[in-house]
Amino acid sequence: MAGAGISTSAGIPDFRSPGTGLYDNLQKYDLPYPEAIFTLDYLRSKPEAFFTLAKELYPGNFDPTPCHYFIKLLQDKGVLLRHYTQNIDTLERAAGVRDDLLVEAHGSFAQAACIDCSHRHDTEWVKSQIDKDAVPRCESCGGIVKPSIVFFGEDLPRRFGQLVSEDFEKCDLLIVLGTSLTVHPFAGLATMPKPEVPRLLINRDSVGERDILNPDGFDFIRTNRDARYLGSCDDGVWHLARGLGWASDFEALLPEKWRERAPLPLDPTDRSSAEAKGGDDRSTDTEYESEAEAGVSSNGGSDTEDDTDAARHRQDVINAVAHVEATVMASEHEAQPAKD
Repeated sequence: MAGAGISTSAGIPDFRSPGTGLYDNLQKYDLPYPEAIFTLDYLRSKPEAFFTLAKELYPGNFDPTPCHYFIKLLQDKGVLLRHYTQNIDTLERAAGVRDDLLVEAHGSFAQAACIDCSHRHDTEWVKSQIDKDAVPRCESCGGIVKPSIVFFGEDLPRRFGQLVSEDFEKCDLLIVLGTSLTVHPFAGLATMPKPEVPRLLINRDSVGERDILNPDGFDFIRTNRDARYLGSCDDGVWHLARGLGWASDFEALLPEKWRERAPLPLDPTDRSSAEAKGGDDRSTDTEYESEAEAGVSSNGGSDTEDDTDAARHRQDVINAVAHVEATVMASEHEAQPAKD
């Protein structure tokens, strides 16, 4: 499941980051409040605001990021049951993720319909109207035609409700990428896997943690079920691909500009050259923990914040790799033909 954080490196702002998020940069639209731009009432009264923003965000203006290609890699490896996304940018489609594996929970630009009579309209025609700064009008009733993006107060797509229960009953690993986990019902997906199912968070900030209002949230301290990598989502999936031994397959999917921006390996003993330990075997983990505790930098200096962060990132990837590798191995084992 993914949110806006997987698209920010493509140049698309997320919604809620202070200072850089979309909601902090809508002053030019003179909105009564930021979220108004995604309400039907405001669309009816001042449609120009939404369609000006839509012109900026329209598919074709942006390219997929390493995160989108990592989702494609999961598909190619045969381990992607479903990809649930909050994003409306359709970059998963551009990366080659199949329609049947996608659930665009908040809709997308891939379809368009009249907000009054629901008559479907050709998306290329809608884009042509938006490109020339016109408000698309329905050929049947004259109502406003908007891309099938879920506005506040609208129901989520039927496909979301149809697949959630079935998918999370089968889910044997949940990867959460680039989301604040604040918008429901989407955020609630993180709590839906069975109690024994591992969950991996790759995100700039730690979110969705267990508390009195979220008793089934992530618990990174008291359980071995949950793991997290805190930092750039693109860097996180790079390290994860390396750790799984998928680096060459991942790199083959990426355009040159992303291959050139690959992060340095976290450590010479990254999983591309060493075995990650899972379960209660903590020998590799202890090695990294002792580095952080000793506070010894590569140049022999004293403990620094950067050293501690690097050790934490290494530990995060070790935990993440152990979770994902166990899932992949189980999937491969189930796919083997039975022997007499």
